[in-house]
Amino acid sequence: MVRTSEVEKKVRAGGEVSEKMKNALSLWSLMYDNESPWCNDRVKSLNLSAAIASEVARLATVEMRSEISGSARAEFLNSAYQPVLENLRRFVEYGCAKGGMVMKPYVDGNKILVDFIQADKFFPTTFDSSGRITGAIFVGQIKKDGAIYTRLEEHSIENKIYKIINRAYVSRTEGVLGKEIPLSQVAEWKGISQNVSIKNVDRLLIGYFKVPYANAVDPGSPLGVSVYARACDLIREADKQYSRLLWEFESGERALYVSDMAFRVDKNGRAIIPDKRLYRLLALEQNGDDLFSDWTPNLREENILRGLNSILRKIEFNCGLAYGTLSDIDNVDKTAEEVRASKQRSFSMICDVQKSIAKALEELVFAMDVLCSLYKLAPGGKSSISFEFDDSSITDRNAEFAEKQQLVQNGIMQPWEFRMWYFGESEEVAKKAVTERVFKTDAGVA
Repeated sequence: MVRTSEVEKKVRAGGEVSEKMKNALSLWSLMYDNESPWCNDRVKSLNLSAAIASEVARLATVEMRSEISGSARAEFLNSAYQPVLENLRRFVEYGCAKGGMVMKPYVDGNKILVDFIQADKFFPTTFDSSGRITGAIFVGQIKKDGAIYTRLEEHSIENKIYKIINRAYVSRTEGVLGKEIPLSQVAEWKGISQNVSIKNVDRLLIGYFKVPYANAVDPGSPLGVSVYARACDLIREADKQYSRLLWEFESGERALYVSDMAFRVDKNGRAIIPDKRLYRLLALEQNGDDLFSDWTPNLREENILRGLNSILRKIEFNCGLAYGTLSDIDNVDKTAEEVRASKQRSFSMICDVQKSIAKALEELVFAMDVLCSLYKLAPGGKSSISFEFDDSSITDRNAEFAEKQQLVQNGIMQPWEFRMWYFGESEEVAKKAVTERVFKTDAGVA
């Protein structure tokens, strides 16, 4: 990845993102890539960061459906939009890990394609008073023949004129931009214009997915934070505790301490040990008359596991996850109310993430529509976007069924309302079905 200082130096940008945010993003990225700075030969990783980001993305996008409709223009946009949804979960996971993710549409021939850009591969340069990004630099790289080719794509808006400036660089050192070269020198970038201006556009032509957590790293920053931003220290402690567990088993392996008189020797007079992992040598004078001594220590894995489980519960709480997502819920002394509250916390968090996804996709569709008009890819027409999120994986369906059934029995909820919820029927269809059922019952039909 290109260093931030390199980009700022080349385009004279910077100052909008604090050093705190840059350092935090670097840490979140390392943790997600399973390269946490505290991990080494002694401290092993549980890779909890990737697991947390993956679970949040899965819960937020499972069986998600969305489409654009309303006109011929809408059909064209929808044909470019559906492939975005096919890849959405994977890139939402990257966004959850690193605080955000950009979807940037571009025109290729007579089609609109979309780039997914992770948070550590774009550099915001300006924001408006509401916190919306109004300027950014996007980084693209190609590696071949030992060289690293980097393209900086700078987007900015001034007086409703949208400007795009492309620059290319070549280097043989990771993290360094190197020397500026013409775009035409790279085959993949030959068709890209160096300067583009679009009139009457007042916002960036991107969709920005932002993790909907308060930014505790830098409260003044409009950028998003990782879903595990508030649990970094706890994740480090979990890795340490997990490493203690591994060491407990490794150091507690059964062994036989054997006199060096019990083995045959090689031509140099050294004992020939059949299994160095099992047998440990002792000199005869240290072992008396005993040739063998068994060593099988008592392991403390239960205490270590309880400690690890306690840390995992704290991580779940700090990340807004329900108890049992990471921890072993069977070994947790939790009341039914605490478990219910943790599920509600998870439900609320996932709902907020889904709203953020929907907002980013609406921004993306707006950008696609602008490009469609600019390049005359489809006739004009109105379009609307719809969303449907499946919440069955984050709610207790059986408990909810029993609760609503009780409401119907107590006369608080109408039977047709129950059918609308359970079967997804319209009000008209549900009322008709209930009426027919009552008619058959009154007529004595089972």
